[in-house]
Amino acid sequence: MTGVPGVSVAQLPPDATLLDVRESDEWVAGHAPGATHVPMSELTGRMDELPQGDPLYVICRSGGRSARVVAYLAAQGYPAVNVEGGMQEWARQGREVVAENGAEPQIV
Repeated sequence: MTGVPGVSVAQLPPDATLLDVRESDEWVAGHAPGATHVPMSELTGRMDELPQGDPLYVICRSGGRSARVVAYLAAQGYPAVNVEGGMQEWARQGREVVAENGAEPQIV
């Protein structure tokens, strides 16, 4: 999305506050450790659950949904940044991925 602030996975600071906006089945299959999960489809009703981060780094599967969420959050006054390439790029970079159910983590 043009005009949405973004960073690559490689540019993420080590202490980045991550918000994963993928759906629950995607989250269960594999996510970044320490990330907060609020699906994009539930975001407006769960704004009070957003982690306190300045900025808040928003991630999805490939970067499309997270870019839309960043645009929305910015309009609400939140300092948010899109993680370009999403969890697919996260995994390609060799970053840790964990699963909720003890299965082999995967990005779906």
